[in-house]
Amino acid sequence: MKDATKRILLHPITSAVAKPLYQQVVDALKTEITEGRLKSGELLPSFRQLAEQLMVSLITVKRAYEELERQGIIYRRQGMGTFVSEDGQDRNQMIKRENAQTLMRDALKEALESGLSRDEIRQMFERLEKEQF
Repeated sequence: MKDATKRILLHPITSAVAKPLYQQVVDALKTEITEGRLKSGELLPSFRQLAEQLMVSLITVKRAYEELERQGIIYRRQGMGTFVSEDGQDRNQMIKRENAQTLMRDALKEALESGLSRDEIRQMFERLEKEQF
């Protein structure tokens, strides 16, 4: 029987990175969804298939899928497999926006506590933005 799931091309998952392996899998799958390489309703590889592809344990992939399911980005159907949610891309972007807002709030607080003026903070942000693009 031929497997209907396609092979997902993810960046290497490695213990040399500070993030836990399961979080690297979560982040990689979120990127694939956000950038449209994984579409709504698309069948994802089984735990075993993805674990073999990424050379990580079944437990790592299971934990990553559970986290993505908890966030509403993917869903599982008993006997059918794991799929990208219809609104998986939207949910992922919403989570990223919330995370960005939290990070920006923390950075603003830190900058103000360090004595930077609002103008200096704005200039710093603009300079950093130019470096990124």
